[in-house]
Amino acid sequence: MRSPGGRYWITYNGEIYNFRSLRAGLEADGVRFRSDCDTEVLLALYEREGPRMLERINGIFAFGIWDAEAGEMFIARDRLGVKPLYHAEVDGCLYFASEVKALLPALGGVGLRREVLADYLTFLWVPDPDTMFEGVYKLAPGHCATFADGRLTIRQYWDMAYEIEERPEQDWVETVREAVGASVRRQMVSDVPLGSFLSGGIDSSAIVAEMAAVNGPVTTFTVGFSARDLDMEIVPDDVRYARQVGRLLDVDYRERTLEPNVVELLPKLVWHMDEPVADPAAISTYLICSAAREDLTVVLSGMGGDEIFAGYPRHLAARIGRGIDLLPRSLVRSFSELVERRMTLGGPGRLRGPRRNLMKLARGLDAPALERYLTYCSYYRRPELQRLLSDDVPAGDPFRMHRRHLERVRGQHWLNQLLYLDMKTFLPCLNLTYTDKMSMATSAEVRVPLLDDELVALSGRVPPHLKLHHMTRKHVFKRSMEGVLPKDVIYRPKAGFGAPLRSWLVGELAPMVAEVLSPEAVRSRGLFDPNEVQRLIAANREGREDNALRLWSLLTIELWQQAFIDRRDVRMQAGSAPDS
Repeated sequence: MRSPGGRYWITYNGEIYNFRSLRAGLEADGVRFRSDCDTEVLLALYEREGPRMLERINGIFAFGIWDAEAGEMFIARDRLGVKPLYHAEVDGCLYFASEVKALLPALGGVGLRREVLADYLTFLWVPDPDTMFEGVYKLAPGHCATFADGRLTIRQYWDMAYEIEERPEQDWVETVREAVGASVRRQMVSDVPLGSFLSGGIDSSAIVAEMAAVNGPVTTFTVGFSARDLDMEIVPDDVRYARQVGRLLDVDYRERTLEPNVVELLPKLVWHMDEPVADPAAISTYLICSAAREDLTVVLSGMGGDEIFAGYPRHLAARIGRGIDLLPRSLVRSFSELVERRMTLGGPGRLRGPRRNLMKLARGLDAPALERYLTYCSYYRRPELQRLLSDDVPAGDPFRMHRRHLERVRGQHWLNQLLYLDMKTFLPCLNLTYTDKMSMATSAEVRVPLLDDELVALSGRVPPHLKLHHMTRKHVFKRSMEGVLPKDVIYRPKAGFGAPLRSWLVGELAPMVAEVLSPEAVRSRGLFDPNEVQRLIAANREGREDNALRLWSLLTIELWQQAFIDRRDVRMQAGSAPDS
C-alpha cells in the first residue's frame, strides 16, 4: 500500500489490535482514510510520527516501509516476536521477508553455518539474531532497523521492564482477571470466523471462558493421541480436561485423535518451517491448525502464560535448587552423580515422567543458580557436544546470547531474570516460531492474547512471589480464574503441548532413523561422530537415556539439509509452488 502522496510504501504482515483508537486520533487530526484496514493506519501513523509510532501500537507484526523521498527502508518486528522477519544483504541490497524461502533466489546457493550448529543441538533451535543459513539473520523481537546508503542500522525500540508493585494479593488477583479479559476481547475483533484451541489447561480454558462470556458459544478445537502413543510419554492426556471445560462452557467442541503419517509429514513440515526447529509440537500444531482451518480463519491460542507468570517445571526446579544450595556442596554433588550413574528412564509407565524429571534436575544441581537454569534449558553439556560434533565443527559457547540477556537484568529478582531470559529466547525462537510457520502453512491465523502488550507490561509489575508461590506456578493467574473455571482444571498437573515422540521413534519412525542417521549417512555429512550417534540411538532404545529430542534434532537437521542445502524438491510435496 502507498500513502496518498506517494512518498511512503508499506508491506506488512500482522494485526494491530488498537488500530481503531489510533485511527480515531488520526482522523481527529485531519487524516482521511480510504479503507477500513490496519495497514493504512500503520502507514498514516508512520507518515506522522516516523519510527516513534512503534511506541503506540499494540499488536503482532513484521513490516517494511519505504521512504521514496529519503531513499530509506524502515523495517520492524513486534515486541515479543510473534511474527518473524528475516533479512540478508547481497551486493549492497537489503532483502527481507517473513520466510527464508523468499530470500533464496537472491542468495543463490546457501550453506549451513557450522558455528551455530552447537547452538541448535543445545536448544533445538538457533537463538536470535542468527539462523542456520549462511548470510541470513533474524531481526530480533522488539527491534527495528533502517537501511540507507547501503548500510543497515539496527536498534532496540522496546524491552521488558520489571517494576514491582507491592499490593495486596487480592488486588492483584482482580487486576490480572480484568487484564486477561481485556486482552482476549481486544484480540477477538475479526471480520472472519474466529474460535480457539482448547487443551484443557488453564491458559486456553481461561481464553475460551472469556470468549464465551462475551460472544456466546465458541468453536473450539482439541487434539489428542491414541492410548498406545501416550503410553510412552511423560505427560497426562489433555483430552478429558478439554471435554470437561467444553461441557462447562457449552462450546461448539471439536475433537480429533491424531494418528499422523509422520514419515510422510515430517519432510514437508521441515520445508514449511524454514529454520530447523526440532520440537515435535510443530507437527501437532500443524495438524490442529489444519483441522481448525476447515471452519475458522482466526484461532486464539493460550501460548505465553508460562513465560509471563512462571509456569514451566524448570521455574519450580530453580526454586527447589535454591533451597538445595543451602546443603553442603559435597552432598549435592554426590547425589547428582548417583542419579546420573544409576538411574535410567525405564520402560513405559507412570514412573517414566518422574524418572525423567529427576534425571534432568540432577544434571545441574552442582552448578551455580543461573548456570543451573541454563542446564535446564538445554539438551547437551559441553563434554557431550564435543563427543558428538566432528573435530572441525566448533562447540563454542551456545549460552553466549543467554548470558547477554541475563546481564541486562542482573539487578532484578532471580525469578524475573529467568522469565526475561525465556521471553528473549525460548518464547520467540521456539514456541512462536513453530506456531507462526505451521499456522501459515495451513492459511490459519493464530493470535496469542496472553502475550498482549498490555498484559505483558502488567506482568512485569506483579511481585515474583505471586507468580511462583511456594510450590505453585502461575499462582496469581490461577487464583484469578477461581470462580471462572473448576479448581481441578486450574490446579491440574501441567501437560506441555507436544507429540508422542518417544512412541514414534521406536515405531513408525524407526526405519527413517536407521536410514537417515546410519553411520554412512552421518559420515558423509561430516558434522557428527557416527559412533556417538549410534550410541545415542541404542541408549534411547534400551531406556538407559532419554535421547528422544536429541534424535529428533539430528533427524530434523538432516532433513533440513536435504531440503535447503541439497535442494531436494520437497516443495511440491509440501503444497508449495516452486520458485519462478
